[in-house]
Amino acid sequence: MKRNQPKSTGALQPTDHNHAPIFLDSMCWKLLPSLKTKRAQDLVLVIGTGVSAAVAPEVPALKSWKGLIQALLDAANDFDLLEDEENNQFQKALQEDKNLVHVAHDLIQKLSPRTSNIRSSFFKDCLYEVFDDLETKLDDVGKHLLQSVLKLMENGSLVLTTNFDNLVEIYGSHQGMHLESLDLSDEEKVLEWAQEKRKMSVLHIHGVYTNPSGIVLHPLGYQNVLRNTEVMREIQKLYEKKAFVFLGCGRTVEDTTFQSLFLEAVRNKTDLEHFMLVRRDDVDEFKKLRENMLDKGIKVISYGDEYIDLPEYLDRLANVICHRGNAVRGAPNIDTTLKNGPFTTSSQDQRMETEDEIKLGR
Repeated sequence: MKRNQPKSTGALQPTDHNHAPIFLDSMCWKLLPSLKTKRAQDLVLVIGTGVSAAVAPEVPALKSWKGLIQALLDAANDFDLLEDEENNQFQKALQEDKNLVHVAHDLIQKLSPRTSNIRSSFFKDCLYEVFDDLETKLDDVGKHLLQSVLKLMENGSLVLTTNFDNLVEIYGSHQGMHLESLDLSDEEKVLEWAQEKRKMSVLHIHGVYTNPSGIVLHPLGYQNVLRNTEVMREIQKLYEKKAFVFLGCGRTVEDTTFQSLFLEAVRNKTDLEHFMLVRRDDVDEFKKLRENMLDKGIKVISYGDEYIDLPEYLDRLANVICHRGNAVRGAPNIDTTLKNGPFTTSSQDQRMETEDEIKLGR
């Protein structure tokens, strides 16, 4: 049976700040009613490597664990920190696709041989070399994606990420917004984030490169949080009460840190309603992922057939959710004005979603 085709919409393409965006014909799926009727404050956005790769595509370290480890190895070799035999062992582990988190952990230990204080180790230098000058490497399409993330944050959504980079915070600062980077080393701030007292903060569950001492790749690295019953209770309450929206997160649910924080203590996962936005390039793989994730209470949704479709899909989603929130509060629908924003909202998409709501009786 032939599946229904998505509506043709104008895919947003980068342009300079003095001209309107260029629209190319693209296929993008309609917004799922159970997602678009959520309030912004009911959402927790989970930012994965797919988002960072789209925002700064020229930085290989942002695309995958393998890309990050390779970049760290290159930096270590540039600084003459590894013997040839050591480098060959790490390269072999990468080629054999061994557990990449373990490989990264071993590399960090190798670069921190004489101290438990990571601030004084060579690992810090390698991190800064890998993520040097990220501000200049943001892609226009990626900025559009981050613009939607910021809009949802301003309207009450929480944000966490598995990424070491601070691209969300960088783009926020470009718009005159101060976003704080949090990691699991500060229990008090993590608790406040989970209690929604630090909404304009980004929780990095693996740490952020600007604070190397807070980077954790193994559950032993964040025992302080796991043993704090108050913090864990609030974190797990989020997963039970809110809707997590996974963006660019192909394997985040398999991540041991994410599992320890959110999944292991949560019962009746099938009663939950979370969402994962993915590209529908391989039909069989897409169906398999959808079936597997339903057991975890996660609805897998296609945002389109191409990576370029994600910014446009998230833009429509953010506009619909924030428009509804403003309407409920009796406020005018005023879109967030972001300085130097390279994109404008498509009124065609807004009309399409409004028509959908009328059909649904909203």
